[in-house]
Amino acid sequence: MNDCFCMNLEGDKFKDECGVFGIYSPEGYDVASITYFGLYALQHRGQESAGIAVSDGKEIKYHKDMGLVSDVFNEKILAEMKGVSAIGHVRYSTSGSSNVANAHPIVAQYKLGQLAIAHNGNLVNADVIRGLLEDGGTVFQTSSDTEVILHLIGRAAKKGIETAIVDAIQAVKGSYAIVIQAGDKLIGVRDPQGIRPLCLGKMDNSYILSSESCALDTVGADFVRDIDPGEIVVIDSEGIRSINFGEKTRGQVCAFEYIYFARPDSTIDGINVYESRVKAGKKLFEEHPVDADLVIGVPDSGIPAAIGFANASGIPFGIGFIKNRYVGRTFITPSQEMRERAVSIKLNPLKVNVAGKRVIVIDDSIVRGTTSRKLVETLRKAGATEVHFRISSPVVKYPCYFGIDTPYRSELIGARMTVEEMNEEIGSDSLGFLSQKGLVETISQGKGFCLGCFSGVYPVAAPMEMPKDRMD
Repeated sequence: MNDCFCMNLEGDKFKDECGVFGIYSPEGYDVASITYFGLYALQHRGQESAGIAVSDGKEIKYHKDMGLVSDVFNEKILAEMKGVSAIGHVRYSTSGSSNVANAHPIVAQYKLGQLAIAHNGNLVNADVIRGLLEDGGTVFQTSSDTEVILHLIGRAAKKGIETAIVDAIQAVKGSYAIVIQAGDKLIGVRDPQGIRPLCLGKMDNSYILSSESCALDTVGADFVRDIDPGEIVVIDSEGIRSINFGEKTRGQVCAFEYIYFARPDSTIDGINVYESRVKAGKKLFEEHPVDADLVIGVPDSGIPAAIGFANASGIPFGIGFIKNRYVGRTFITPSQEMRERAVSIKLNPLKVNVAGKRVIVIDDSIVRGTTSRKLVETLRKAGATEVHFRISSPVVKYPCYFGIDTPYRSELIGARMTVEEMNEEIGSDSLGFLSQKGLVETISQGKGFCLGCFSGVYPVAAPMEMPKDRMD
């Protein structure tokens, strides 16, 4: 991973997971176009590939490729995809290599017809099940763990699609928000711990499934409810019905959904993402106050927390960085020397605001520390007299196994250093992190959360075959 801050600001962040979207429309809506716009709203969850599968109740047509949603689809492609239901996916690879074969939806032929599946999450026992299936003669076409679910469904298909899905889901462990097309049915599944989000919306008589509620707003649908942990919803011409396959839990949604991943205009499990980030900023000031002249946020997820910090402290909030929104993930500079020098291509400090001031910088997390160091350097170069770093999440000390691409533990600065050592490493005048208790207070409302990357305690046992430095 290149450490150059300007080349890839997200290089020092946890990688976004994936996003899923599905619609069942008996009233003739253009399901492919609606899915396109739904995926467009979920683009922040994955930028490597995009795909849509459309079913007319018998046959499934699909199109997928590497790239952003707007690169993969055009009006001609969408016009040729007609049907009563559609599912879509945006992907950042967390399991399986980054290539079009692993792009979703994955479509296959099984005993009862065609089946399409799109998945956000990660299965911790996928390799074990894959080995057993291969020993029994199953041939895999991809390296994605999602194909494991597909084959498990196919093997139990004689029981009927709904029973087959229940059997398949009960065999896997990990995190998942899944949308499935089978015949005339659109099916959604959420893991028993509710680690990955999934919600239900409605537009007239059409039903929609989405990773985040912001996509419902984008297509003009009304939010109905979140899919419960351990719930399967089946949508077809008879309406919508629910199957509960997991024991009732409080849910343990990934805390990073609120800290960084989800769009601020989304609401997940009854908690508004923007409001939770503002509350985190207020709590951060309570835990780590500091006297300064200006509070700034690192675009984009650090800004709501910065507003909360400013409101609680009485210190003015201001714009500290200007973000170039036209620098894509594939931006390349011609040489290592240029990469080291061009520290302001993606983010440039607003010198008129920070020069001569004591600045508090609010960011959502520190993973490797390289980006934070560059931020401090650029602010000092822009004339800031003091730079105090405040992080609206606890110290990240452990990797994630549930659908977020995280570094090995040996690469996590929080696993190797104390807060004082991190402060010295990034060059700030002071450094403070939100406590785990403080984080839970900002998002709790009696709910549970996965805090594994902070505490090392996971809602599902981590795979024992993982390298030691990801486990200790």
